[in-house]
Amino acid sequence: MSNNASAGSELLLDTCVYIDAIQDRIPAEVASLFAVRRLNHSGVALAELTHLFGRLDPKDGRTERAYNEVSGVISDMRMRRLRAPSLQTLGEAGILAGLAARLAGVESRRRQALLNDAVLYLQASAQGHTLLTRNIREFDWFDQLLPGGRVLFYRQRISGSPSSMPLK
Repeated sequence: MSNNASAGSELLLDTCVYIDAIQDRIPAEVASLFAVRRLNHSGVALAELTHLFGRLDPKDGRTERAYNEVSGVISDMRMRRLRAPSLQTLGEAGILAGLAARLAGVESRRRQALLNDAVLYLQASAQGHTLLTRNIREFDWFDQLLPGGRVLFYRQRISGSPSSMPLK
């Protein structure tokens, strides 16, 4: 990726983007894209983020901080930029994820995550967006099986402290 951000197609953010923002692992080049491209959010990413609220142990001392950080990211989303995938996208994603799982030998415990990724891939394509992710393996499988989707990959920045990167 070049060091110069420029305008381009709108982005749909994979869930890993939000997690990397919370952990201050977004590379500067990617952060600069946030200033020049319109950011879109998926109901899939929202569900994956809120899933933590039920999954995290309230007795664990780290839970409150994680809850607050994820709540902050969700609050930063512009709700008018949040879209649910269509029924057609959901149906096609089931087929795409099933093919990828069978052909790549994906373990059963990873199949739900693969399905969610397939929905994001197809939702971005259906809405004319570029999907922003660091999950190279899964989205490469989808692109091999169904070429034509636009995906922009990045590598995590190594860091130590959380940030409050606005993902609006």
